[in-house]
Amino acid sequence: MGLETLRAEIQRDFARINHPPANWPIGVTGPDGRKALDVLVVGGGQFGQTAAFALIRDGVRNIRIVDKAPAGREGPWATTARMPTLRSPKHLAGPDLGIPSLTFRAWYEARHGAAGWDALYKIDRLDWVAYLLWLREVTGIAVENGTAALDIRPEAGLLRVTLQKAGEAPETVFARQLVLASGRNGYGGPALPAFPSLATRTTPAGRLFHTDDAIDFERLRGGRVAILGAGASAFDNAASALEAGASATMFSRRPHLPQVNLTKAMGFSGFLRGFSLLDDAMRWDMLTRLIDEAAPPPHESVLRCERQAGFELRLGVGWQDVQADEGGVTIVTDGGPERYDAVIFATGFTLDLARQPLLAAVQDAALLWRDKVPEAQARRYPDLARHPYLQRGYALADATGRCPDIGRIRLFGSAAAVSYGILAGDIPLLSTGAIHLSQAITDALFLEEAKLHRDAVFAFEEPELKPTPYFVAREHREKRGPHEEPLPADNAQPASLEILGASSRP
Repeated sequence: MGLETLRAEIQRDFARINHPPANWPIGVTGPDGRKALDVLVVGGGQFGQTAAFALIRDGVRNIRIVDKAPAGREGPWATTARMPTLRSPKHLAGPDLGIPSLTFRAWYEARHGAAGWDALYKIDRLDWVAYLLWLREVTGIAVENGTAALDIRPEAGLLRVTLQKAGEAPETVFARQLVLASGRNGYGGPALPAFPSLATRTTPAGRLFHTDDAIDFERLRGGRVAILGAGASAFDNAASALEAGASATMFSRRPHLPQVNLTKAMGFSGFLRGFSLLDDAMRWDMLTRLIDEAAPPPHESVLRCERQAGFELRLGVGWQDVQADEGGVTIVTDGGPERYDAVIFATGFTLDLARQPLLAAVQDAALLWRDKVPEAQARRYPDLARHPYLQRGYALADATGRCPDIGRIRLFGSAAAVSYGILAGDIPLLSTGAIHLSQAITDALFLEEAKLHRDAVFAFEEPELKPTPYFVAREHREKRGPHEEPLPADNAQPASLEILGASSRP
């Protein structure tokens, strides 16, 4: 079965489930006189794309999705991710929202056959990029690439957002809800050690890198590269340097590598959906335990390095500073200075809304986890303490009592980690997370319009009995006024709620 045959199967599936459903929100007019967006999604990678698909599946179609990157460059997959394959098992689905013909397996089998799927170990990273672009196209998700969101601020019971498309004048749009799906580095940025030299002077180009940087590994050929950190990305970057012909020495303060990924025990539906319902103390306890234990690097990444000459892992060795010059980098380790040609910091990302210019107008009003845990705990885990304390549907909460519309902003991604646990994580959790997000947004939109929808229900006219002798025109029917008692039921029996199930009966 080729992709065209699969496309026909998808269209049949869509017809069977009535996709896409009609748009139901009535909507509001913004201060500019135009209809406001019901939802603006900032970020068109796998999280933003899946969020948009879930909203459309729920009948919310007045949306826009923007991403500052070119098509295919959203997220890390074709840029800074340096592993050959995804880490997730191939069978775990996510962006398909449970529709079998939209799964990666369906796409892969259409291209390579069932035998190709059976032979596949894990998903090639660039195949995942191609799949996401295909999925976007067949589901009709329109991402406006090359468009950045510059500023978000509450105004007139909405969110005013400034968008900037390359080469064009800034555009102002109003939205009732905003989903910020900007990836791991979109809520603060790369984390760097608090070394004295990094804070006091500019370093020469081509000597110090973070794993989130664009790195030309060919320029490191024949050189000596040091990597700080021993997680998954550290091994992936070490392997990239080794395969380019450099040596790679990895350093970690830990006496041994983490051995067990505790998050794998959390991947069942009860845990995914229930974590955010736990009390603050239990959520904080679990997340800090995960931080303390850490997750091991995938064994494939470790073996990829071990197969290369020139690889060394040095455990129990910390760094105190790095000093870069035109000729290389001096690392001040616990055991003394060492000289390398380049350094890669595999130190992850920091989460700090204060470092996200997009949220500058609301960052001071956002409730954070440091506002909810004991001060000693906040000092011990400062990065976790900076995480926003999110409400249902990944919504920011107002800590000041003066910015209620901050709850219209929803952080769908790594910023939700403390509030939502691994439901803020990666591919296997996309479906559950996006469905939860969409349900919360649709609830909010409906409640804002509840009186209008009530009036529409009472004004609804589809006369079921018109083909029968018992039809009565609307103007001749008995009506209940807005403040009258209910009309009596037949034979003075108590009114029945059976009518609510009438549409489902033959």
